[in-house]
Amino acid sequence: MTTLHDLLEAHVGAGRLPGAVALVARGDRVEVEAIGSQDVVGGAPMTRDSIFRVASITKSVTAAAVLVLVEEGRLALDDSVGTWLPELEKPLVVRTPASPVDDVVPAARPITVFDVLASQAGYGFSSDFTLPAVQHLFTVQKDGRVPSNFPPADEWMSALGSIPLLYQPGDAWLYDTCSVLQGVLISRVTGQSLPEFLAERIFGPLGMSDTGFEVPAVKRGRFTSYYRSGDDGGLELADGPDGEWSSLPALPLGNGGLVSTADDWLAFCRMLLAGGLAADGTRVLSADSVRMMMTDHTNPDQRDIGRLFLEGQGWGFGGSVDIDRTNPWNVPGRYGWVGGTGTTAHVIPATGAITILLTQVAAMSPVPAPVIREFWQYAAGA
Repeated sequence: MTTLHDLLEAHVGAGRLPGAVALVARGDRVEVEAIGSQDVVGGAPMTRDSIFRVASITKSVTAAAVLVLVEEGRLALDDSVGTWLPELEKPLVVRTPASPVDDVVPAARPITVFDVLASQAGYGFSSDFTLPAVQHLFTVQKDGRVPSNFPPADEWMSALGSIPLLYQPGDAWLYDTCSVLQGVLISRVTGQSLPEFLAERIFGPLGMSDTGFEVPAVKRGRFTSYYRSGDDGGLELADGPDGEWSSLPALPLGNGGLVSTADDWLAFCRMLLAGGLAADGTRVLSADSVRMMMTDHTNPDQRDIGRLFLEGQGWGFGGSVDIDRTNPWNVPGRYGWVGGTGTTAHVIPATGAITILLTQVAAMSPVPAPVIREFWQYAAGA
């Protein structure tokens, strides 16, 4: 059987990745491999504590933070978000998904906190990017791997509020935008910035000391460079250690703005498997909140609308939930997600397993890269 080291080394040796950190854990048994270097020029070697842009696996942390507010009674799942996001108080919806953006009707009901948590508010990406409302959304919902694409929250919310919903609230699962809304919602409810609230309520209790929305100068020696595939098949630098994450962005992105390490993410995953408890016994979330996070909240019609992103999966809060065993690694109940920077993190409640892979090469498609699928297959047999 191929070892985890060999699996990663094959991709690094072929030039597809500068390096990678992979972790597979079951209980106290943790297997970790750090292969290659932090950049393509062969600089600092990759280490277990190398820092990566984790992209869309940020979504699960943001959802967890919203649930903290629900537990405290500062939000309720059936609350209208218009109380805190007045830009969305009276949304308009395109008459049909294929309708022009000026052919609209009023929303049948308000957008609720649950809708935003479950990515069912009516904003986001369906499987058909050619739809007029989706094309219009692209003018506001830009690539979060470049945080400077986004203006401050109030300006972004004003722009979003001028765009019609693609579906009525609750009718469809749509990707990405709702996780940005969650971050803005947290800030407006608490009066704190999203980085401050996450540090206080999630990262601090879990000891996630290398996780945040910026990398201070003292840590940049551990911060990996980020690449995209060039036209010649090679890797082109998209962002270096002193680039986008060298200072806080105008809008800290709840959909994909975090940097982190394998061990920080391990702490978050262990908290989920422990029903909301940190390693020292501190309660971060209630067991009921964790259960809601990792429960599928979609129906077949909603999954069909999002089929480009969901393969044998539904969606909980902030991550997918496997429904069908379509591949060896699709264990029903497996919760987690993949990021557009070559990252993936999952927990499997049925087995107590945790799988984390961190790389630094942009994904150009919702389909996970071969190294991710090979890693999942390895972890399924480990």
